[in-house]
Amino acid sequence: MPIARSRSRLGLLAATVGLSLLAAACSSSTPSTTSTSPSSTAASSSPSSTTNTATGQTLTVWTAFSGALGATFNHVVDDFNASQHAYHVVAVYKGSYSEVLSDTIAAFRAHAAPNIAQIFDAGTATIMDAAGTYEPVHTLMAKYGYPFATSDFIGGAASYYETAADQLDSLPFNSSTPVLYYNKAELAHAGITQPPSTWSQVAADAATLAAHGQRCSLTSSGAYVMWTDMEQYAVWNGYHYATDDNGYKAVQGVKLEIDTQPFISHLALLGSLAQKGEYIWNGVATSTVPLFTKGTCAMYEQSSADLTTIEAAAKFPLGITELPVVAGDPAAPQNTVVGGASFWVLSGAPSSSYRGDAAFLHYLMSPTTQAYWASHTGYVPVTNAASSLLRSQGFYATHPSDLVAVKELTNKPPLSYTRGIRLGYLPEIRDAEASAIAEVLAGKESAAQALATAQSQGDKILAQFAAQYGG
Repeated sequence: MPIARSRSRLGLLAATVGLSLLAAACSSSTPSTTSTSPSSTAASSSPSSTTNTATGQTLTVWTAFSGALGATFNHVVDDFNASQHAYHVVAVYKGSYSEVLSDTIAAFRAHAAPNIAQIFDAGTATIMDAAGTYEPVHTLMAKYGYPFATSDFIGGAASYYETAADQLDSLPFNSSTPVLYYNKAELAHAGITQPPSTWSQVAADAATLAAHGQRCSLTSSGAYVMWTDMEQYAVWNGYHYATDDNGYKAVQGVKLEIDTQPFISHLALLGSLAQKGEYIWNGVATSTVPLFTKGTCAMYEQSSADLTTIEAAAKFPLGITELPVVAGDPAAPQNTVVGGASFWVLSGAPSSSYRGDAAFLHYLMSPTTQAYWASHTGYVPVTNAASSLLRSQGFYATHPSDLVAVKELTNKPPLSYTRGIRLGYLPEIRDAEASAIAEVLAGKESAAQALATAQSQGDKILAQFAAQYGG
């Protein structure tokens, strides 16, 4: 899941305008008990560059990592720097995901871009279709002799970022997926012996919990309910979210498919629960973590990346399970896909720096680095080798909660329309969906009315993107 940050529409609009100008410019020219640590042998030294200093050629990476995540990532960077002397990576915190995106765009236009930028999942199509802004990672890895294949990555991570040719233009890194957290004590008090596996069971359990004094049964991610209950709901249950395989096959003519019965039924269910006080969501600007950790709501749809935060704050026995599915749907469960971000190598840097970029990214995807990152953050390991390493070390035996997200992402090989959501200007589409969800939960509109509006607004946004990037 994306790192939770407040997002201003003005900031997203600035990023959108910036990308349009950028394209024109291009065309004219949890504390863990594991002892795993990144391996100093994972990065290989490279020939000296003419710009090298005593500490190596400097490579700058812009990220949205702050706090504990920032400290963990800086540890990985320090280990890479200590492992070789040809390059010195400097990680720079640039604020929220949208701020990293907009700052990267502005810096690129000013010919002052970083070597590598962390771009969040919703910005993937926008960057991918801005020709000339980046160096494809799969091309760089091949050029400098690093083993690299899409098949190296777990299903939900590979499919989200792959191109139509099954190649990875960016390196998946901090990846998560939504899971269902639940308060074991509250469910047991109500006589519920198992967490719900279907949405109809969620509704039944909500009534049971209310009868035993637990009024709110469910809450969802504050800033990203659109991610959990629109995008992930679609791929997990095997529904089409947009035409052309959710935008993977085309840019021109792509339209949303959220004004359909599966989404209407789901939003109507959430609206019904909300009217009874059994579901609470207070908008994208309000964190819902306290609603769960303080016991207000008994269950919580939230990113697996928040596991360590929730574990630390919850004062009750915590359970974690897979997302509910739609009862009777023969395609469900299918697979979830990743949220979070990937690393993009930007164009315009001295050619001598690209070998170093490849060396650093190779280090980031090494089994030991990925295992260290996953075991210290709550994110999933994005490579198959790292997942196997954690299993062999016994990490999942002692941390079974961390395995739930991995199981969701790898439940089935992705179908053509469950690989991910590849839509330009996706953050603005999410804004339209958030407005629709708010109207339904407040009882102001029916699910059908609200989603019809969101569909219309989203299609206009997609048309704007196609006009700019559709060729």
